Amino acid sequence: MWNREYGKVMCSNFMLFFSFYLLTPLLPIYLAERFGADKDTIGLVLSGYVVAALLIRPFSGFIVDTFDRKKVLMSCFFLFFICFAGYLGAATLLLFAIVRTFHGLPFGATTVANSTVAIDTLPSSRRNEGIGYYGLSNNLAMAIAPSAGIGLYSLTGDFDLLFWISLIAAGIGFYCTTTVRLPKRLPIQGKPHLSVDRFFLTRGWLLAINILLFGLCWGVMSNYVAIYGKEVFGITNGTGAFFALLSIGLVVSRLYGAKSLREGYLSENAMQGASISAVGFTLFVLSPGEWAYYLSALLIGLGNGRMFPAFLNMFISVARNDQRGTANSTILTSWDLGMGLGILLGGVLIEYAGYMAAFAFTAGSQIAGALLLLFRTRRFFMERRLR
Repeated sequence: MWNREYGKVMCSNFMLFFSFYLLTPLLPIYLAERFGADKDTIGLVLSGYVVAALLIRPFSGFIVDTFDRKKVLMSCFFLFFICFAGYLGAATLLLFAIVRTFHGLPFGATTVANSTVAIDTLPSSRRNEGIGYYGLSNNLAMAIAPSAGIGLYSLTGDFDLLFWISLIAAGIGFYCTTTVRLPKRLPIQGKPHLSVDRFFLTRGWLLAINILLFGLCWGVMSNYVAIYGKEVFGITNGTGAFFALLSIGLVVSRLYGAKSLREGYLSENAMQGASISAVGFTLFVLSPGEWAYYLSALLIGLGNGRMFPAFLNMFISVARNDQRGTANSTILTSWDLGMGLGILLGGVLIEYAGYMAAFAFTAGSQIAGALLLLFRTRRFFMERRLR
């Protein structure tokens, strides 16, 4: 499983998400301080990125399944890398919003292409386990990048420096993609057949609804927890610790759950993870103190680290072999749609009803997703599982 090409893809994925998460928790602060944006405007500007990623993802799955995957990956990653330069030149809120929204297009395409390439580098007997470990590169980036970004901002107050670091990190990730060697795939003969299930995995529609509910929670939490900690608790550096604990939970949970994924206990892992995350989000809302702020981060990390790789394997398991890209794009599209709604609704709720209303809505969404998984989605998956 741990072959050289798989390692390169994990490295490129780490750099992709490092460059992304270095900025994510600080952008609400940047927009408020640099442009004087209010909460709902911040939500609108930041949601554009996710909406753009959402729009491109279904087409990305089709393209990755149809054309040379390495060339697709390299092209998408290069565009993702070069877009960071746009933040340095965005002198107005409108220009920043345009750059941020456009940046979502290569991000959405790159994440689909990279995860599909990762599957291609894995032996079939270790695929479930390998997909779970692949997510560790995301999680390590989440553990390091927000803490590093917040620490650098606290020391320097220089957002341009952060934009430059993200640009360089994305450039390293792009270089890694250029060195990946993939097994040859037989080219598709004739004109590719177009149908709905080439863009959206129709066999997994209920799985998609379920993951959307969980993505909504992540959209609110990841984008507003830093400004919440600063305004409510007076925490600046401590927000880095929040994301570090969140990521520790993600990493530990993925490592602990790898064996059961290899043995095929997909829905069981998903249910356990969804339940643990529900406890974490509920604790965050019901006990608004610093101890709950940090403990909830660990619980949410433990839950999502168990849940997301299980769901990804569930999508792959209900898809045909020629639909790997579509399966990847469908779960990521659903996650992005949930995140986009979370960012947008979170900004509106915070502006007009306060932080607790926004986070209570988040906890409710997580609980609803866990109940849907328990009573309907698990049976839906077992009825459609192909392998």
